[in-house]
Amino acid sequence: MGELTKDLPKPMVQVEGKPVLEHIVTSLRDYAGIKDFFIITGHCAEVIEDYFLDGTKWDVAITYGRQEVADGTGKAPDLAQSWIGADSFILIYGDILMQPQLFAGLITAFDSDGVISVKRGENVSHGGAVVFDQEFILECIIEKAAPGTVSSPWYNAGIYGFTPKLFNYTARLEKSPRGEFELTDALSAMAADGLKIKGYEIKGNWVDVRDPEILEELNRAK
Repeated sequence: MGELTKDLPKPMVQVEGKPVLEHIVTSLRDYAGIKDFFIITGHCAEVIEDYFLDGTKWDVAITYGRQEVADGTGKAPDLAQSWIGADSFILIYGDILMQPQLFAGLITAFDSDGVISVKRGENVSHGGAVVFDQEFILECIIEKAAPGTVSSPWYNAGIYGFTPKLFNYTARLEKSPRGEFELTDALSAMAADGLKIKGYEIKGNWVDVRDPEILEELNRAK
């Protein structure tokens, strides 16, 4: 996002007059019945914390954790481990927008060790290529595969459901060749150990607000 996020966390860029993160919070509230949130902040953390405060304005309860070292998505969830306790939970990246009604389907699909949302037809070289078995159960995730090297049509959409079993695997993560702890490595390890992580195909609108061009297109469309 360049200059757009110099003094602004990317989840706070605005789409239709509201931060992306606000769209996420209200969608999960209204369509997944979630009222308790743990928001993990980093760059310009106070912008998010000062905007949402304790969540009362949105009729939700918000707790925060700061990732002081930006060392990847794999360790970020650990900040919420004690808050989550024995509960299952939804995890979503802060720059993802999805048709709100689809969150209800994600909740319905979540009846095993986990669920991973995927989108068909995206360029998997931009993110994670997700490989499933014949029953649509996760086998592995291949991050930013070179074009033409992966046959899977499934793109990791960045929205998950987990049980606390996830933390057994994030605790054992080692840094990837990119020098980061990757959440997707934890998922691949879970699958290798026989845990069932179901796929959930997003058949409606979904977008990764990853660059200024996409942001401009979203705001121009309305």
